[in-house]
Order: sequence, then structure tokens, then C-alpha cells
Amino acid sequence: MRAYRFLFVALLFVPLGAFAETYKIDTAHSRIAFSLHQFVSTVRGDFHRFSGTIEVDREHPERSSVTARISVASLDTKIQKRDHHLLSPEFFDAAKFPEITFKSRSVKQTGENSGDILGDFTMHGVTKPMTLHVKLATPPSSESLPERTRWIVTTDPINRKDFGLMFSSASESISGISNNVTPTIEIEAVK
Repeated sequence: MRAYRFLFVALLFVPLGAFAETYKIDTAHSRIAFSLHQFVSTVRGDFHRFSGTIEVDREHPERSSVTARISVASLDTKIQKRDHHLLSPEFFDAAKFPEITFKSRSVKQTGENSGDILGDFTMHGVTKPMTLHVKLATPPSSESLPERTRWIVTTDPINRKDFGLMFSSASESISGISNNVTPTIEIEAVK
């Protein structure tokens, strides 16, 4: 009986997140990209260097959390001259603002394998709330890949003006670049 009492008391002092499973983003099998319209064409780009941690609490999904960091300097639109211009002080100013970050504030399960993650998205020195809609493509309990999980993530388009990502007024008027940027995010994470 004393042993059971000790175990019960010990469990009271275990932090709530103690049973969460920790997954690290596997950058070799993940993608963070974007697209936007310019005149009649679509400009696409990728960020090749990023990292992140996903804490999954299966019993209490609302206690789960996500943090992610993206290296702005890893931007790749397949046109080197354009990349240099985007990374310059006129736009991203990668030397002054080297990272884009996301840190969750709350998680809400919306279906058996889906949820919404509300958090703080910071880019170019500006922080705004963002909701990520996630769908679990490969659950962590998969027998074929027990140590891996795969997520498809969507969110509303990002208005670059909200983050001060504007060219000079003369360049903006002739560039034909849309203000709305659509993220494409696919995450594979390893336990």
C-alpha cells in the first residue's frame, strides 16, 4: 500500500508535458516553399535550411507544441540574381533579419488526424498571429515507420506588406508582384 501511495504522490509532481513525444524536423524529407503571382506567371521559391521541434501529447493534443526556424539566406527561386536582390537590404535584409520563426501558442484538434496550431510568426522583424492547419499524413503510431511522422501544413496567404517586405515605390509600381504569398509546407519529423 505504501508503494502505491508513493507512486501516486510521485505522479503528482511529474510535469504535464512529461509524456509528450519529441520529434525533430527532418530537413532532407521536408519542404518549406512559397509561390506568388507576377504579371501572368508564378514565381516559386524554397528555403533549404530550417529546423524545428514538434512536441506531441497523444492523450492531450492541446498540450502539443511546435517551434520552427527558417534561414532567410537559404532562399532559392532558381534565379541567382533575383535571390541576391531579395536578400538585400531593399527587401528581406537577411543580414539584419536572418531568421523567420514560428512558435505555437495553442493547439486544437479538429479531426481524427487534423488540427489547428495558432502561434506567433515572425518575419523581417514583425510578429503576427498565424494559424497553421495541419493534417497528419503518416501518424506516429504507424507500424511501418514508428519513429517518423509526416504532416501536410496549410495556412492563409501571407500579405508581404504586413511584414514590411516592399521594394521601393518605383519598383513596386512596375514589378507586377502580388502582395499575397502562398506557403507550401510538408514536414517529416523523426522521434
